[in-house]
Amino acid sequence: MTGGKIQARVKDLRVLLERYAYYYYILTTPEVPDAEYDRLFRELQSLEEKRPDLITADSPTQRVGSEPLAGFSEVRHVVPMLSLANAFGDGEVLEFDRRCRRLLESSHIQYVTEPKLDGLAVSLTYENGQLVRAATRGDGVRGEDVTQNVRGIRSIPLHLRGNDWPGLLEVRGEVYMPLEGFLRLNHEQRAIDQKLYVNPRNAAAGSLRQLDPRISASRPLEIFCYGIGAVDAGHVPETHIKTLKALSTWGLRTNPEVALVDGPEGCLDSYRQLLERREDLGYDIDGVVYKVNNYSNQHRLGTLSRSPRWALAHKFPAQEELTQVLRIDVQVGRTGAITPVARLEPVFVGGATVSNATLHNRDEIKRLDVRVGDTVVIRRAGDVIPEVVSVVSEQRPAKAPRYRFPTQCPVCNSEIVSDDQGVILRCSGGLICAAQLKESIKHFASRRAMDIEGLGSKIVDQLVDVGIVKDVADLFDLDTDTLEELDRLGRKSAENLVASIRNSRRTTLSRFLFALGIAQVGEATAQELAGHFKTLDSLAAANQEALEQVPDVGPVVAGSLIQFFRQDHNQEVINRLQRAGITWVQETADGIGTAPLAGKVVVLTGSMTGMTRDEARKALTQLGAKVTSSVSKNTDMVIAGNEPGGKYAKAKDLGVKVLFESEFRKLTQALDGNG
Repeated sequence: MTGGKIQARVKDLRVLLERYAYYYYILTTPEVPDAEYDRLFRELQSLEEKRPDLITADSPTQRVGSEPLAGFSEVRHVVPMLSLANAFGDGEVLEFDRRCRRLLESSHIQYVTEPKLDGLAVSLTYENGQLVRAATRGDGVRGEDVTQNVRGIRSIPLHLRGNDWPGLLEVRGEVYMPLEGFLRLNHEQRAIDQKLYVNPRNAAAGSLRQLDPRISASRPLEIFCYGIGAVDAGHVPETHIKTLKALSTWGLRTNPEVALVDGPEGCLDSYRQLLERREDLGYDIDGVVYKVNNYSNQHRLGTLSRSPRWALAHKFPAQEELTQVLRIDVQVGRTGAITPVARLEPVFVGGATVSNATLHNRDEIKRLDVRVGDTVVIRRAGDVIPEVVSVVSEQRPAKAPRYRFPTQCPVCNSEIVSDDQGVILRCSGGLICAAQLKESIKHFASRRAMDIEGLGSKIVDQLVDVGIVKDVADLFDLDTDTLEELDRLGRKSAENLVASIRNSRRTTLSRFLFALGIAQVGEATAQELAGHFKTLDSLAAANQEALEQVPDVGPVVAGSLIQFFRQDHNQEVINRLQRAGITWVQETADGIGTAPLAGKVVVLTGSMTGMTRDEARKALTQLGAKVTSSVSKNTDMVIAGNEPGGKYAKAKDLGVKVLFESEFRKLTQALDGNG
């Protein structure tokens, strides 16, 4: 290849790679497979090695590879990066609006609402469209130069798209770590015996401030841009919402959850919607930011010493709090797994009062070195079980002894044994252990399994303690007279529970498999098994090789399934359950079920007016659908409720079919009619 042809090919490759990166990281709609991107990237690397004179700072190959830094130099912000005033209740939001209207002498104000990401604020400076500097917020006046590390974040363009951007443009954004990436990073850290990060914000900050840019580049960091700082005069739109649209046009990633609203009522509506959908976003947010939309009004309102008068951060209830460990107990699960639990001084966190938090396992207690009397950080995110994430060792009581894990089951006194890896400890008592029996019944009746409404923990405890129920099949022999004899269970409640048990008999194969409580088989695996084998008989007869053909089923899961179905008492329980009338939608030979949505991949978004998210998920499963959390090209359908947000927008972009709540209700009504 001649010199001219190499130069032209390098130019073409850079254009292609920038385009593919934009569609992958910004629009989240990949145009080509990852393998094709990698092939083109390697080709560009090879050509630049032959012609080093063609290498430029904005080449995709130059994102990563700098030598470790000795430290971070200081950057002084041309326009200070101010913090925001906080609000913790609706009244403070109403007062903020009243103050803005009074100062502006206006009866009505439009606001832009944005999720408040729990990440690290940064400034990105572009000159003539090229990224030249990136800095942390620091104290708002001075930050740290993290240019080399930011260049490794692929959702940040090295060169702006289009040609209508200002010659000087300083963009403000929040670098964050998606929850999936955070969990993966901690898993990798644990595997190499390295420090675990407490939360995604901590992980994002630690990853961005690595002295070795290659380490930063390996971390799953992303960005959402939310505004501008210094900019050439005459290039600023008249409103904040138009600025965000311009940033998006130039290839900068903005949050799809941003909304333009009217007055404080619109602000509070956005707050409530984002609070409800918080756990579905895939990244941590700790509130909602309200900004006066019109820039001339922002200038008139001005700023205080630390924060603008035209913006407010409305915080969600805290997800992390400090409290004290009163004692440490162990609980026995349905498979005999021993889980240590910290009994805490009650504290309000994540919208609920928490008095217990999981310590996961023996190794986690050792890693945290948590002791009775310790002050600890606990975290509760949405419906996630509260957990101890760190110990404030400086506040440890003097001579607090290390915790010693028990060697015998606290319920049946059987020996506690470890698994092959020595991580999970289990009670060896099996079903002679009342705790295991009780937990297996509770799991069987749980909402995402057989969904037996009214069969709570206290009733299960009584049924096992008096010997009425010895396995899950016994539940279907219960009658009103027997239940009425239980403590604090009246005639009407007993009748309702019998009806609920009877109604649970119509289910799906995947829910039934999950309900059986087979070790290593969770909801997702149960769905994959049901979709692959179609019938329970086929699954029960499958060998190791056949089982490992199923996605996400490896040797351990396959071995657990074989062991379960080979045990005579398990087969007897299954037979009794089927004789009791448990049925599910059968699959046809071609793999398509008789249910209306059999084999379809469905995503829920927005809020339903007549049902909860779990109720909608259950209805979809009974209709034969596989419910997932994110929209992709493999999604068959999106069910959209009120304020569907980013998932709805992505479905429209990808051409995925969308059913609104009224249409979805017709399907569920058809299901009810068949029941």
